[in-house]
Amino acid sequence: MTIYEEVQQQRERLVALRRDIHAHPELGWHEIRTHALICRELDELEIPYETVCGTGVIAVIHGGAESPVIAFRADMDALPITEKNTCTYASQTPGVMHACGHDCHTAWLLVTARILKAHASELRCTVKLIFQPAEEIIEGAHAMYELPQLADVSHIFGAHAWIELPVGQFSVEPGPRFASADNIYLTIRGRSAHGAQPQDSVDAIVAASGVIQAIQTVVSRNNHPLQPFVVTIGTINGGTSSNIIANEVKLSGTVRSFSPAVRDKMANRLEEVSKAAAAVYGAECEFEYRRCTPAVINCPEETDMLRQAVSQIFGQEALHGLEKTTGGEDFAWFLERIPGSYVRIGASAAAEGKNWPHHHERFDVDEEALVNGAAVFCQTALMFGR
Repeated sequence: MTIYEEVQQQRERLVALRRDIHAHPELGWHEIRTHALICRELDELEIPYETVCGTGVIAVIHGGAESPVIAFRADMDALPITEKNTCTYASQTPGVMHACGHDCHTAWLLVTARILKAHASELRCTVKLIFQPAEEIIEGAHAMYELPQLADVSHIFGAHAWIELPVGQFSVEPGPRFASADNIYLTIRGRSAHGAQPQDSVDAIVAASGVIQAIQTVVSRNNHPLQPFVVTIGTINGGTSSNIIANEVKLSGTVRSFSPAVRDKMANRLEEVSKAAAAVYGAECEFEYRRCTPAVINCPEETDMLRQAVSQIFGQEALHGLEKTTGGEDFAWFLERIPGSYVRIGASAAAEGKNWPHHHERFDVDEEALVNGAAVFCQTALMFGR
């Protein structure tokens, strides 16, 4: 029996686990029920594990060889979204929803644990299973990546149920795949006055508009056009009344790039330009650049391992090269210390009329993706060292 056939036999369990988790979503750092479910499954399988970072779990499957040590990671948390689906497994928690596939990731890692436990004597490595909280708020991986429990891991793998890719197709390529995701926070300070007497003021709203325009010139004039770089101002708040010139405006935005060098250079340039633009209007600018997560940059060796696993199960034609995305993924923190790779697993439910994007209130997946995700993880582990 092939690994894929073994996983197919676990399909009912996979679906049940995913739907249970989907119906009971929990926000980052509050994955209490999800943590308990993971622990029950691991206890049943007699797989040793440790709770870390409050709701995270690291489990260990000892193979026929103690080293090397490889790891597979799944994120667990949900989003602050009110689900609009009416399926039997729709969210039972008001205002919280699994709209990014983390229910799938947790389910397929649990079934990966079940199958690898049964094949432990065949493993030529030790396998660690990382159940990570708080991905959606970009905090969980950063809290875990330097834990001593992961110090001996030499290769790490992650996966995402990808709604833009048909079921049965996979995207895993070397190099940058997800952008770094950082935030900027600006406070523009001027001097208030009566709206009818602008000569007595330093208009913080006018200054803020100038800063917003100037920031975009960093993208178009300071950055190399062949190096993707995105700056978006997402919020602007200021003023108290229609006849009062505002003395303060607060802005916030997101910054995305694939190159660490571009990230460093443009962080400094954004601050310089923002402060200079505010000064043109006689205002001051307080600027904060908050680094949240690096870019996901797949390592060649581990990427080749995942590609081989996909090819062995589904054939070479199942590999479909997607463009890299300016979305962020905090799996990048693990890649800062451990060589690894991240694969996108086709999960489109378009055939069922459910092809809503990630983070949408009607997001859902084709549950065959659960089988495929677990199969790729299992195959990767079992062929390791061969």
